[in-house]
Amino acid sequence: MSELLNTVVHPDCRHFRGDLPCRPNKTDGYVCDGCPVYAPVSSRVLIIKLGAIGDVIRTTPLLRRLRQERPGCSITWLTHTPAILPQGEIEEILKFDFASALQLQGRQFDVLINLDKEKEACALLNSIEAKEKYGYALRPYDGVAWPVNELAEHKFLTGIFDQTSLANTKPYVQEIFELCGFDFRGEEYVFDTHEDKGYDWRALPAARPRIGLNTGCGDRWTTRLWSNEKWITLIQGLQAAGYTPVLLGGEAEDARNRVLHAATGAAYLGTFPLPQFINLMHQMDGIVTQVTMGMHISIALRKPTILMNNIFNPHEFDLYGRGQLVGPDKQCVCFYRGTCRLGTSCMEDLPAEKVLQAVRESVPR
Repeated sequence: MSELLNTVVHPDCRHFRGDLPCRPNKTDGYVCDGCPVYAPVSSRVLIIKLGAIGDVIRTTPLLRRLRQERPGCSITWLTHTPAILPQGEIEEILKFDFASALQLQGRQFDVLINLDKEKEACALLNSIEAKEKYGYALRPYDGVAWPVNELAEHKFLTGIFDQTSLANTKPYVQEIFELCGFDFRGEEYVFDTHEDKGYDWRALPAARPRIGLNTGCGDRWTTRLWSNEKWITLIQGLQAAGYTPVLLGGEAEDARNRVLHAATGAAYLGTFPLPQFINLMHQMDGIVTQVTMGMHISIALRKPTILMNNIFNPHEFDLYGRGQLVGPDKQCVCFYRGTCRLGTSCMEDLPAEKVLQAVRESVPR
């Protein structure tokens, strides 16, 4: 407690803002002296996870464990994509920019977790005061990312040697838990379904189960692409088996999805802003996807996820017991490569029938 001009002030309260009246003052007229909703912060935690969006999503299980291990903590998260984080579950979400970096460097935290190897993220770990630090720092004399302690060494090494990454048998979420000194106990993602936004989905087919088909994979790892012919065969198989396929994607997938819609009659509602797209995926009973942002959203929404994978270590992905991971019949030789060494991606050796069978087993009619 502090006093200013004989006025009681609780700057340690999670509602306190400092530059503006807090919400309880605005809505109920409460002041700090005798405030019935006074909630002192026990510790302050800063998470630095800038991007990509999918990696930000799959870092959110940490929130559950931090709340358990540090009751009453206040969590600040610095990221490139604030909108993807659950707004009601984190006290302070900051977009990475000069202003945010400047003010964080003037603060003190009990725990600082940096999960990115980008130099700017590592430099912030160096320059922000915290009692405990986890993740990656910037070595001052050569400017490279480096583990701040032994806990970060495993995850660091899987990122710099393909051989170590290939031999890894730990899912990503387990790796980041261990990096923070926690054992992973199956904590789920923390995610907003945006169900409260009132989106109108009357254009969706009423017949269930709906199977969302996330047909793209981004432009970095194009070795993951599946041909239109494969998608058409899968769609027709789903329709014959009594499922309702729904085409999903963003602007990059729009042309492909229009072709697939014209060829099969599968439902396609177009492209949407990210919150609405997330809620569209929430209307599905199962999702077929590549390793993309859509995969992370599907897992976060707790949907049975049929994950098509070829170039990544399959141990990296935890589907939480919902869905299946399917790969080509042919062994992939292009680990973490964006172009195929053999000229034709092994994804063409993943039969549509194999994916259909995984849907049958994961989303029974």
